[in-house]
Amino acid sequence: MSSTTTHHPPRSAPPSLASIAARVDARLDDLLIAERDRWAAFDADLAQPIEEIRRLVMSGGKRLRPAFCHWGFVAAGGPPGDALAVDAGAAFELMHAFALFHDDVMDDADTRRGQPTTHAVARDEHAAAAWAGESRRYGEGVAILVGDLAFVYADRLLESAPIEAMRVWNELRIELNVGQFLDIAGSVRGERRVVKADRICRYKSGKYTIERPLHLGSVLAAPERADELLPALSAYGLPLGDAFQMRDDVMGAFGDEATTGKPVGSDLREGKPTPLLARAVAAADRAQRATLDTVGHPDLDDAGVAAIQQVIIATGALDALEQHISELTQSAIAAIEAAPIEPAATTELIDLAEYVSWRET
Repeated sequence: MSSTTTHHPPRSAPPSLASIAARVDARLDDLLIAERDRWAAFDADLAQPIEEIRRLVMSGGKRLRPAFCHWGFVAAGGPPGDALAVDAGAAFELMHAFALFHDDVMDDADTRRGQPTTHAVARDEHAAAAWAGESRRYGEGVAILVGDLAFVYADRLLESAPIEAMRVWNELRIELNVGQFLDIAGSVRGERRVVKADRICRYKSGKYTIERPLHLGSVLAAPERADELLPALSAYGLPLGDAFQMRDDVMGAFGDEATTGKPVGSDLREGKPTPLLARAVAAADRAQRATLDTVGHPDLDDAGVAAIQQVIIATGALDALEQHISELTQSAIAAIEAAPIEPAATTELIDLAEYVSWRET
């Protein structure tokens, strides 16, 4: 990948991310093992769906949502390591798992984080056993139900949260589903408008990855300060959430499979309505537009992906998006430096901003 913009070097994860992840992972593992054993004692078949949740959530992931929730909690004066904040972080991972189970069905993806997806495992199990009915429908049905279970377990972890936190939680879940709908509708309609692509970027991922976890953490710690803290955290979380998803879009178009865990050009093969593609279409001449029109075509091969990548570079879209990511990140950092929050959280949120914008995975 080559372009004229000077790209920021990749940033490593802040050290605090690992300690937050360890606490959240321990909570998730305890919960899911207990639930698996409880339901397997009732009926042995019920171990499988809960073990599928555990397989996904314990197989990797950056734990960014728990981290932003944690620092939102600390930002509002909450004590680090508080059990409620850990439960909220675990809830975010289960909600994210719900979205991934369903997203993999919608995208017909066979792998996730280098492992077979749940619907693919169930589909193949059905086919191997020659059970009644259609293997694909069975696999997708299992994955949908497993995702729904993850959704319920996420709610259970927030049973003791104040009403102000539940309002945030419910709104972010509505926003996530709204964004996912816009994403699948945009894919099949060949949506290429920049304003629409940016909206999808914000609602399908950016808000629920950064802004809303910060909001939830802060109202868990200080619900009485919501009117003061939420706008200040949004001034950081919204631009950074956009930058986060735009970085994902660059990796989805150009990332190496060994690094990202997704096939090269995965977003191009799926026809995703990304801000990167929208900017390329807006800047393309007639010949370049003809190449970009092959995005999402069922017969798109590796050579076709490479041709699209070259057009994206030639139109200047990659440079433009990289510049936009930098501007969004600097805006977020300036906002959090001015926010009325605890200094320890300010430092960590600046480090996280640089990491999510200039990461490689």
